[in-house]
Amino acid sequence: LQTMSGNEDDWLSLKPQEPSPSQCCGSGCKPCIYDVYEKELAQWERAKAKQDKSLLMEKKEQSNNSELNPDTFTAFSISSVEQLTEDTYQYKFELPGNSSLRLSLGQHIVLRGMVNGLEVQRAYTPISPGNAEGYFEVLMKCYEAGLMSQYIKTWKKGDVVFWRGPFGGFPYQPNKHGELLMLASGTGLTPMLPILQSITDDEEDETFVTLVGCFRTFDKIYLKPLLQDLARYWNIRIFYVLSQETSLEKLPWSYRENTYTGRLDEDLIKTIINSCRRKPFVLICGSSAFNEDMTRYLKAAGIEENSCFVF
Repeated sequence: LQTMSGNEDDWLSLKPQEPSPSQCCGSGCKPCIYDVYEKELAQWERAKAKQDKSLLMEKKEQSNNSELNPDTFTAFSISSVEQLTEDTYQYKFELPGNSSLRLSLGQHIVLRGMVNGLEVQRAYTPISPGNAEGYFEVLMKCYEAGLMSQYIKTWKKGDVVFWRGPFGGFPYQPNKHGELLMLASGTGLTPMLPILQSITDDEEDETFVTLVGCFRTFDKIYLKPLLQDLARYWNIRIFYVLSQETSLEKLPWSYRENTYTGRLDEDLIKTIINSCRRKPFVLICGSSAFNEDMTRYLKAAGIEENSCFVF
């Protein structure tokens, strides 16, 4: 077997690059991009010691298949772009044939973007059911100064973008918890949707769910038709908390009785927990400040940490 001995420069050009902090999405993925780097570096060191470049080839083969993979980024093309609110978009990505991502509930995937020559990675949770065939959908909020947002805003139908995963997730089991209380702020709604859909799709699953969605204004509530459909199920209740609305009079009448103005504070949390049929298991997803506040309010309301899961 012929070994290809190369000069020092050749080997240096093949050495994996250490990730920059912007490339870590901070979501605790396993493997993290730093884990992948360590693995590739060890592989490079082994190949260099043996002066055999063919030992570096294995990682190249993985990214050609079009299946999601936690270790390498895979290309997916955008099949549609839909603007939901002034700063929120729903993107649909193609999957080959009628394959599905096969995500377990609430799992996230990591997007890689290039902005001004800087590589950025962020985690997003698909909102399509985990068994959706031939596509997956992701809800994304674009921030004025966000690095990844600058990249996402340029997307159009037919563009190709790179994802890896899946990671994390909530180990949901039908009927394990009598009642779930979901506290979601803004796009924190996304990991809740696949769980809600799996409950409504399963006639045997009698879990009772109270979803509390926190948004700034009525116009900023995402996916209203989907949420209205879910709220028709006997075991699903949905409340909205609108921090910048002052009165309910302008809202459609069908929203008035289950909407609160102001912030989701300790008193409102207690009121909602008291209206639950039994002591709930709580799922929380929002900004880190929102997650910390909710955990604190729940503790004051007598919900222990082992009865909460933070995405």
